[in-house]
Amino acid sequence: MRPDEKAVTLLSPAIRKDLRSFIDQRTLFAFDLDGTLAPITSDPSNIVIAPEISVRMSRLCNLARIAVLTGRGLEDARSHLTFNPHYLIGNHGAEGLPELDGKREVFLNLCHDWEHHVRQLVVNSLSGITVENKGETLSIHYRNHPDHQTASSLILRAASSLRPSPRIIHGKCVVNLVPAGAPNKGDALLSTMKQGNFEKALFVGDDETDEDVFRLRNQCIFGIRVGEKESSFARYFLSSQLGVVDLLDEVIRTLEPM
Repeated sequence: MRPDEKAVTLLSPAIRKDLRSFIDQRTLFAFDLDGTLAPITSDPSNIVIAPEISVRMSRLCNLARIAVLTGRGLEDARSHLTFNPHYLIGNHGAEGLPELDGKREVFLNLCHDWEHHVRQLVVNSLSGITVENKGETLSIHYRNHPDHQTASSLILRAASSLRPSPRIIHGKCVVNLVPAGAPNKGDALLSTMKQGNFEKALFVGDDETDEDVFRLRNQCIFGIRVGEKESSFARYFLSSQLGVVDLLDEVIRTLEPM
């Protein structure tokens, strides 16, 4: 967000009013997965959507159109979802959009080459580093290395040597490498809105990749960040991931017929 602005705590009485006046049946409801619908874990394969969120997301799917925009690959994301979203976009926006069908092979080959070089430059030098090839993007996790700063610096040096140069997205103890020509989450949300003829969207996310949505500053997008951050472009925030339950309850109450 701009330096002269301060995010507003979501679900205060005034913001509940803003939310209720914004959302209706024409709204697309879009969510990040890790850190938003499910808590982040030291092992990404072990994330679990809590039952209280799962049951509310299933109810919301019957009331409105739902999209999940995640950094995970599509098949991996599906294996963790406990409901069926109407739209599922993976790899930070690089997988799942109709316009990407002709580019998939290029992205796959590029990430294959990057993985080879990163393993040589990083994994062979440091313990506790995991390289995750998600097909269209590459993620390098360093949560299990004892010195996060050293690990991050080495990963970034390795990433800067790759050709063609990737778009680098920082996450929570992870560095994501994305092909320069791939859409980001902001592009993906706008594309999905156009695809489904949605006039507006509510989006909830928690990470740097989600800032690509918040940075749009689009009045037709109600952006909510999980966890306050001074440099965020989000207008609203939840103090923690636990606030997602309260948010979903408010959305459901607003949409359900009296």
